[in-house]
Amino acid sequence: MVRQVLAAVATDDKVVDRVVDAARGNSPEVARLPAAENRRHIAFLLAEGIAHLERGGAADDGDFSAALALGADRAAQGVSMAGLLRGVHAGRTELIRASVELARSLGVDDGTILDFMIDLDHYVGAVERHIIDGYHTAEMQLARTARDLNTQVLRRLLVSGEFPDAAELSRAGLRSDGRYHCVVSTVTDPSHARAVEQRLTPSGVYGLVEGRLAGLSTSLPSWSDDLLVVSPALPLSSMRLTYSLCTQALLVASGRSGVQLLTDLAAETTLAAFPALADTLASSLLGALDHGSAFHHEMVATALCYLDTGGRISATATALHVHANTVRYRLDRLVELTDVDLGESPDASRSHVLTTLHTWWALRTWLGEVTPR
Repeated sequence: MVRQVLAAVATDDKVVDRVVDAARGNSPEVARLPAAENRRHIAFLLAEGIAHLERGGAADDGDFSAALALGADRAAQGVSMAGLLRGVHAGRTELIRASVELARSLGVDDGTILDFMIDLDHYVGAVERHIIDGYHTAEMQLARTARDLNTQVLRRLLVSGEFPDAAELSRAGLRSDGRYHCVVSTVTDPSHARAVEQRLTPSGVYGLVEGRLAGLSTSLPSWSDDLLVVSPALPLSSMRLTYSLCTQALLVASGRSGVQLLTDLAAETTLAAFPALADTLASSLLGALDHGSAFHHEMVATALCYLDTGGRISATATALHVHANTVRYRLDRLVELTDVDLGESPDASRSHVLTTLHTWWALRTWLGEVTPR
């Protein structure tokens, strides 16, 4: 029966989600990191820990390299020790609570549960000690490097808004009167971040900011396998706000790759900031449509493509691989069933541009493509 509990804990994604949510909910610093980054470490530690207990190993025996790496990563990502421990302690409590619930649902008696919890708590305690060791080791190593000094300057400019003095900026390779592109990436793994940074560094200063590789560059990055959101060149005094906009745009660009300009994502980023308004608009214009109807989905997708191709029937037909008459039929039916305005009969009392924007936003929202998930 104990093996059943171990297997259930190790394979239950809901347990991992609960531990991740507890850690993020109790530590704002941990919550600023991407959820996938938190989940990656916790899922691996949990699987390793359960396997260790199944093998009957003592609490302090075994391979704790994952715990050491977690501590080192959090130090490199700028999470304070207090913030890290708040997350670890909350996750530890939630793990034990979830394990007890699973054991009871499987009919395990209280005596066996107690023995299991004691072993689990001892192991988690050992994991916590190694996380702290990894953090301290990395912290001492980072404190001796110019790279960490550069990262601290970046974090002050992009997050806290504390403007470094001229000497600090100079040491980091920045000028107080310079103009820089703010670069924010989806890269969170420190080892991968270092490899990407080496390719980008010649024209800028980079480091892990709130868990993601970010930086300031004098020129636009020419290419990247990873997603990079890049702002126009702006003065350092505006970088805190610009960084915030770039991180919001990063959510909108999720699923894409390469260099994405912040200005190209401006409309989508702005609209995505108001999901409730988007739902209201979609409901108002497209409320007569049925999400369960395949034809209604075809109509909306066709209208969206029609607007994206500049209102050209032939281009829409080519993009969707259908006949032009099919496009016309779908658009006509959509106009008959809803209040959308596809721009063919513009109302002189309203801005054509704004009307088209509202229609586009409603169509995208109805299809579930605007609000980041």
